[in-house]
Amino acid sequence: MEHSEYSNKERLQELAQFLKSRRERITPEQAGLPSGGRRRTPGLRRAEVAMLTGISADWYTWLEQARSIQVSAQVLESIARALQLDANERRHLFLLALQQPPADLAPVDSGISPELQRFLDLQSPSPAFVTDQRLNVVAWNGVTRLIYGDYQAMSERDRNSVWRTFTSPYVRSLLKETWETHARHRLAQFRASYGKFAGDPWWMAFIEELRQTSEEFREWWPQHDVLNGPEGEKLNYHPAVGRLRFHQLSFQVSDAPHLTLTINMPSMEDGTIAKLKRLLESAALQPI
Repeated sequence: MEHSEYSNKERLQELAQFLKSRRERITPEQAGLPSGGRRRTPGLRRAEVAMLTGISADWYTWLEQARSIQVSAQVLESIARALQLDANERRHLFLLALQQPPADLAPVDSGISPELQRFLDLQSPSPAFVTDQRLNVVAWNGVTRLIYGDYQAMSERDRNSVWRTFTSPYVRSLLKETWETHARHRLAQFRASYGKFAGDPWWMAFIEELRQTSEEFREWWPQHDVLNGPEGEKLNYHPAVGRLRFHQLSFQVSDAPHLTLTINMPSMEDGTIAKLKRLLESAALQPI
């Protein structure tokens, strides 16, 4: 037997054993099914998993028999829900069945840890903020608020950086001649992220709403530009302190990979740091 055939056989055996082990740990009651009296084996029956998943009992049985059959991502998602897999187990299922990771689920809770908030605060006078997979700004430090707006007072929709880029007059005035470059970059990031969630109701509704609201979005969205990563140099024109120049750095949060932390590091040459300090000092003098 060639190595590739052997590896594939082992992978299918691992998948079969993994499914069996996860099926046996769930009681009918946990799955919302009647217990049906005493059972010879623990957990759910194969037919029950098939019923919960919406596939035939034979087809699910073939998976647990390590047969080489084609399986779709949609079916794997249904199996993951039926077996109540956590995020690590779900990823393992996809790697075994498709040999590729699944699209990350957008967590319901986009909250951040106190340690991450403290890290943001320690970046001052650099603006620093955290975005989720939908490009919602979910955390920020004080200087970010002074430059880009009071996120705490904004609606959830306005805290979405794509929505705000295309709909906010303040953002346009802040970016001036760089607005189009910034907007196209942000849209390309959004398109790249959308690829993981194509067809998801939230994304579809959001995209349609932006189509109705922004002429530029309506024109550029069909171009299918995709891009990941930071913007590099970034220019802002603040109404109180004038021109600010930053170099942008972004990275995933290690213990929350659905979150991206971005730091706009002020230029060392053109007085940006001094302007940011003046902005912070002025804010400190304002009455609470």
